Amino acid sequence: MAIDKPQWRELFREVVTSGLCTGCAACVIACPHPVLDYDSDNGAYKPFHLDLDGGPDDCTHGQKGCTMCTRACPRFRNWESEIDVSRFARERRDDEVYGVGDVLLARARDQDLVELGQDGGVVSALLIYALENNLIDAALVSGLEGDGTTWRAVPRVAKNRDDVLATAQSRYTYSANLLAYDEAVSGGAERIALVGMGCMASAPGAMQARRAGKVARRLSLTIGLLCSKTFDDAIFEELFEAQYHIARADIVKMNIKGVFQIWTRDGGYYEVPLKEAHRFTREGCTRCPDFAAEHADLSAGGIGAFGDWTLLIVRTDLGREIVSAMKSSDLLETRPGDDDPGAVALLHRLARVSRKRWPESAVAGPRRLPLAAK
Repeated sequence: MAIDKPQWRELFREVVTSGLCTGCAACVIACPHPVLDYDSDNGAYKPFHLDLDGGPDDCTHGQKGCTMCTRACPRFRNWESEIDVSRFARERRDDEVYGVGDVLLARARDQDLVELGQDGGVVSALLIYALENNLIDAALVSGLEGDGTTWRAVPRVAKNRDDVLATAQSRYTYSANLLAYDEAVSGGAERIALVGMGCMASAPGAMQARRAGKVARRLSLTIGLLCSKTFDDAIFEELFEAQYHIARADIVKMNIKGVFQIWTRDGGYYEVPLKEAHRFTREGCTRCPDFAAEHADLSAGGIGAFGDWTLLIVRTDLGREIVSAMKSSDLLETRPGDDDPGAVALLHRLARVSRKRWPESAVAGPRRLPLAAK
């Protein structure tokens, strides 16, 4: 007999314990009852259900008809096609391996953003523009715990330029940025941007496609980050420090450009081969099929030959309007993506690799590839 109202019981079995869960925390913030929480200790990065209400694998509210957690999950059942149709009025074609959208190269005009941000400062520029032009009230981003010396990524709310700059640059351990949602709402935000990798960037689309209430309406702008994987926190002590004698407290900046690039407070620079970092891949990344944050309004990443330019995929009408307005205001400069054919080729290759992670036992959509790419 078909299940008409799938709830936590189905989400727990089909996503959380099956290996499909990416730890985005969408189910936690969408739940209208105080029964879901999030475990970020020891690299878990997964939601859990409180024992006081139905136990870990069932929900009394779900038994009464609540389906909000499954509506929010961007990995539940036929998620990709549902979000595609809602956002783009069609499913992606098989040859659109990185999703629907147009590829540009972009760079912030503000040199401070280029220097303080990552790979052209485009994400910082986008957020500052949206905040200062009344498009959003706040943004859910990641920052560093405490004074930054632990390099533990944690969710943050950005409400102004200073907040954006304070949380600029990349972290390569995981932060479920959606967990900052309640703080943003309690501060009065009604129009909220989300910055996150593909695992998070599909969450607003899932909520909107499945009509997940106020949360879906408030998440009004999504900026996706190109991402192959994130790493467990153990990488600092067990790799960087144990093998390269780089203490986490000495690190001032990290980037990935074919290797792990690390800059330290004493002016040092180190390169760590990515193959040495593979064993620290976060569990939630091992089956994620979405390198290119396919359901964001705008997807950005520094994978090109030009270190101070961002590869930018413009996906929605809102994304196009923002980019056009920023260019008109001389806040953003762009070039055709074909100016860096290597970056476009790498985008295709990394997107194909990620799609092959999606298990054959799950719905087939995310594994669809053009024949030549299989």
